[in-house]
Amino acid sequence: MRRDKKEEAVRELAQKLSRCNIVITTDYRGLSVAEMTELRRRLRQGEMEYRVVKNTLARFAAAEVDKEGLISIIEGPTAIAFGYGDVTEPAKALIDYIRSSKAELRIRGGLLDRRVLSASEVTALATLPPREVLIARLLGGMQGAISALVNVLNATLAGFLGLLNARIKQLEGGGNG
Repeated sequence: MRRDKKEEAVRELAQKLSRCNIVITTDYRGLSVAEMTELRRRLRQGEMEYRVVKNTLARFAAAEVDKEGLISIIEGPTAIAFGYGDVTEPAKALIDYIRSSKAELRIRGGLLDRRVLSASEVTALATLPPREVLIARLLGGMQGAISALVNVLNATLAGFLGLLNARIKQLEGGGNG
């Protein structure tokens, strides 16, 4: 590859790395062209992209955008899944593809922002519910706690009001308190 082509490839990779939310590296050996095409098609359906990269060029691009953690999960023949939306989606798509196709695709690791993820952490990420569901669960938990607090305060006030009403009736009825 000529030097100008390499520089263009590094710029393009650096641009993708700076835009994406998550990067997942894979060892694509054993995939046929048809399997690779199918995987790319599935990933494109979401906000994802899958690309075979030259390790040296990927290292230069990672250094250029201050994501050196990527260097530790690039070795041998490497393809990278770039995720631009929900960070769980690329992991889910890759794991689903591996399960459904029985392909020999091996996940090496990931990079979430600047944090390096192991292959098992990427697999665990695939089991997380979508962001919207997590937010809904958090808000539901907060709403439950607030409702419980309101009920406790309301019961305390109702008890105090009952005590005052009883005392008023006592004072009205007997006159000698």
